[in-house]
Amino acid sequence: MARGEVGKVGVAIDSLEDMEALLTGIPLDKVSTSMTINAPASVLLAMYIAVAEKQGIPSTSLSGTIQNDILKEYIARGTYIFPPQPSMRLITDIFAYCVEQVPKWNTISISGYHIREAGSTAVQELAFTIANGIAYVQAALDAGLDIDQFAPRLAFFFNAHNQFFEEVAKFRAARRIWARIMKERFGAQKEKSLQLRFHTQTGGSTLTAQQPDNNIVRVTIQALSAVLGGTQSLHTNSRDEALALPTEDSARIALRTQQIIAYESGVTHTVDPLGGSYYVEALTDQMEQEVEKYLAKIEELGGAVTAVEQGYMQREIHHAAYEMQKKIESAEEIVVGMNRFTIENEQQPELLRVDPSLGEKQKAKLIKLRESRDASKVEETLRHLQKGAQGTENLMPLILNAVRHYATIGEICNVLRKEFGEYQGL
Repeated sequence: MARGEVGKVGVAIDSLEDMEALLTGIPLDKVSTSMTINAPASVLLAMYIAVAEKQGIPSTSLSGTIQNDILKEYIARGTYIFPPQPSMRLITDIFAYCVEQVPKWNTISISGYHIREAGSTAVQELAFTIANGIAYVQAALDAGLDIDQFAPRLAFFFNAHNQFFEEVAKFRAARRIWARIMKERFGAQKEKSLQLRFHTQTGGSTLTAQQPDNNIVRVTIQALSAVLGGTQSLHTNSRDEALALPTEDSARIALRTQQIIAYESGVTHTVDPLGGSYYVEALTDQMEQEVEKYLAKIEELGGAVTAVEQGYMQREIHHAAYEMQKKIESAEEIVVGMNRFTIENEQQPELLRVDPSLGEKQKAKLIKLRESRDASKVEETLRHLQKGAQGTENLMPLILNAVRHYATIGEICNVLRKEFGEYQGL
């Protein structure tokens, strides 16, 4: 299934050996690492912990983030493995394990980004993301965790799209809604439990293959909306996002965009600089009211997990995406360089090409690994994992033990597939 895909959506990590190579020379107690990983998030976190152990670094000193947001995979992105209920178990197992063993780790990044990339409106992005957040908090409480123990490590991930003021209002509304939910619905007491800390990435789906240099301007405006909206962390997309993975030059321009905003513009000198603007305050109130309507509907259906299983959020996104596409095709919605202000015989820019031999090299590495590791130990750890999956114990220690003996992601996930099944979608 992975043939032809190796190295095209990130570095190939199949085993602890790959993670060791990736992190060679990086002091894991001095950096914070974010991993965009979801269905196998528990395995990647275990690998990170195992590399730290080899460096002599205790897991209590590690800081970073795993995306670990499986509900948005069913809704928008599609890289799920297991059905919703066992996937929720894996997530709450991570919550519980990290409270004790990796207390500085952000155990989930509840993501609206991919929901927006799939074609949702700003309101839908915020509503469905918060609904998913409610589901994760409730699942953790049902598993016996204390709200003020795990809530301060929750993080969010939003999209910065084209409508500048709407995006600023979205970020402002998000914080108000989440603080109210955590306090009034879940009874959180700590101030940090009420805070919605979020990362923002500029809108990849807004970038065009036509006249890709225009994307530099789009990214700048989107990044500015995120900063003015109060983001804690930011990723700026490269100008060639619509065509390929970024070249080094494109990645540098994206980085410099952030740095110019941070160091030259002066917009970071004050908190909430657009607060008090009639227009922004009105948009924020409107966004909040519309999000609350969606949250009430999802609650009526039985919560986010049930809404996902029934396909409600997926249908809402598909409808919004279809309506927007019709507007673009009729030029009611103008996309500069694509349906207006076009250029004939446009030259193709230089693009990054991933070496197709990477897949074969990775395959050879795996064969060599299987020949050199202690096969009986691997089988033993996988048997223990299978037994644990049949019961109710926390699976993180069992996954970590399998990883330490160089069991691969595929082997670990296949054990869990056998017990949990594989989700086929709607």
